[in-house]
Amino acid sequence: MESFTLDHVNEMYMDVLRELGNIGAGNATTSLANMINEQINMNVPKVELIEASKLGSAICPEDEIIVGIFLEVTRDIKGSMMFLMRMESAHYLVNRLMGRDPKNMDPFDEMDLSAMKEIGNIIAGAYLSALSGMTNLTIAPSVPYIAVDMAAAILSVPAIQFGQYGNNALLIETEFGSDYMIGGYFILMPEEDSYAKILESLGIQL
Repeated sequence: MESFTLDHVNEMYMDVLRELGNIGAGNATTSLANMINEQINMNVPKVELIEASKLGSAICPEDEIIVGIFLEVTRDIKGSMMFLMRMESAHYLVNRLMGRDPKNMDPFDEMDLSAMKEIGNIIAGAYLSALSGMTNLTIAPSVPYIAVDMAAAILSVPAIQFGQYGNNALLIETEFGSDYMIGGYFILMPEEDSYAKILESLGIQL
C-alpha cells in the first residue's frame, strides 16, 4: 500500500471524521452531565483538519491562559491527544464538580487540578470509546498530564510530539451546557499508519 498522508484526505474521509466528532462529543456531553448532575445540551461540533503549527492561533490568542490536558494513545492505534478549555469554562466545570459558586474564579489549587484532570480523562475516554466502538479497534489512553499556561506554551510541547506523527491534527470544537455554555477543544493526532488503520477498519479503501 502506498504511503498514506492526511494531506490526501477527501470529503468522504471528512464525513467519517465529522461522524466521529459527533459521536465522541455526544458521549462526552453525557459523561459530563452525569459528573455535574446537570441537564446539558450540545451544539453540533465543528470538525476540521489543521496544521499542528497553527493550532494555537486557531483556538484562541496565543498569549491567553488556558487549561490543557494531554494524553498519549496506545494499543491498536498510536498517537497523541489533548483536551483544551478556556479559563471560564474550566472554572465553571470545576466549581460545579466541587459544589462551589459557579462564578468563583479563585486560582486553582491541587484538588481543582486533580478534578480537571479527571474531567479531561473522562472526556478523552468518551471520544476514544466512540472511535473504538466504530472501528472495533482496541484504544487506550495514558495517564493524563495537565497544564495551566498560555496557549502557545501548552501547544508547543504537543506540537513537537505531533510532529513525530504527521503535519496535521484533527480539531473538534465542542460547546455544551444549559444556562452557561462550556467550550472545549479536542485534538487527536494519530500516526499516519494509525489513521490509515482507522479508515480501513471503517470500510474505506485507501
